[in-house]
Amino acid sequence: MKILVIGSGGREHALVWKIAQSKLVDKIFCVPGNAGITKIAECIDIKAEDIPRLLDFARREKIDLTVVGPEVPLSLGIVDEFLRYNLKIFGPNKSAARMEGSKIFSKELMAKYNVPTADFKFFDDLGEAKEYINKIGAPCVIKADGLAAGKGVVVAKSVEEAIAAAESMLKDKIFGEAGRRIIVEECLQGEEASILVFTDSKSVVPFASAQDYKRVFNNDQGPNTGGMGAYSPAPVVTEGLFKEILEKVIYRTIDGLAKEGIEYKGVLYAGIMVTKDGPKTLEFNVRFGDPETEAILPRLKSDLVEVMLALSEGKLSRLGALEWDPRTCVCVVCASGGYPGNYEKDKVISGLEDVERMEDINVFHAGTKARIINDPGQRQEVEYFTNGGRVLGITGLGKTIKDAIDNTYQAVGKISFQGMHYRKDIGRGGCHE
Repeated sequence: MKILVIGSGGREHALVWKIAQSKLVDKIFCVPGNAGITKIAECIDIKAEDIPRLLDFARREKIDLTVVGPEVPLSLGIVDEFLRYNLKIFGPNKSAARMEGSKIFSKELMAKYNVPTADFKFFDDLGEAKEYINKIGAPCVIKADGLAAGKGVVVAKSVEEAIAAAESMLKDKIFGEAGRRIIVEECLQGEEASILVFTDSKSVVPFASAQDYKRVFNNDQGPNTGGMGAYSPAPVVTEGLFKEILEKVIYRTIDGLAKEGIEYKGVLYAGIMVTKDGPKTLEFNVRFGDPETEAILPRLKSDLVEVMLALSEGKLSRLGALEWDPRTCVCVVCASGGYPGNYEKDKVISGLEDVERMEDINVFHAGTKARIINDPGQRQEVEYFTNGGRVLGITGLGKTIKDAIDNTYQAVGKISFQGMHYRKDIGRGGCHE
């Protein structure tokens, strides 16, 4: 089979790495890919949002299955376009992708079908938003309705901070059209978990649980990012809680979409807050999480391509439960200094070869590029440079959470580039040993 993976981050590197292990696969393309992905797939310089060129490439190369990593092409309707030409593609259609593309659509669906979530109201008028914020007080959460690359959520600890966030979105338009409407919702207290499932709208196959770290600094301080690390499984998600989340969140949502005439096929990701009143839904994503994917896929023993094919053909019910490595996996993101704000690129990355030789360690490239060094009479070498905010995802397996943490941070300690920043507490919330 020929597989096309769309995207360029650590999530896509992890997907390509796992797909390459399938006995069904002969050739993998990735668009646009990154420097790390080039080791296992042919990277093609096409933007992930350029649906006409992607469609033309898939038809010309006779791609057997396309796997969409990021949310933007899904929201733009890439699945609908590919299906028009009878091309197999993994991901939800444009209508279903509104579960991530519009937080308001998602919240209204949750309210209608009794999916537990935070109380909320949405606004397009700044004056009305300010009035409501003053009424409910702080802490509260301000969210841009549309896609904002994981940065459209502000957890405001004061009324002043909440009003400033609303002004930045509605008045200053820092997220453009994505922030034309905002949600103001109650701030849920508890421990977060990420629950991902495969679904073909009829059957559900759960993934292993995970927990991610969105804030840029230790102890969950600083602004939200696209994710600074993750670990799997999440100890807070007991077997009983997992069943409750499936019943009250996942099944109700998929059934609700079906009642609205929307077929959902792909990965459904629920961000869950485990509160004293039970699990409540923070958000839905319509694709694999990042960096959760980097922490989950190293534990997956089943053939990922077999699952994706069954799902795309509406035959998920034929598969049993996925098989998992019982060990814990921790992923630590090495980011550029200044991220998620302004940061510099083109910094030389050192230590990659040493880390790649370590046992039970994987390096997933996110924002990297490479340059070939040609020294006459010597073997060809490659030098890697930073090319994004999140640069690398270093993942390590361990028999216990503590082992996985120790293995991963030992590897992180061998990596360096100018301005490199990473959190020192990934996984420690689940470490009770």
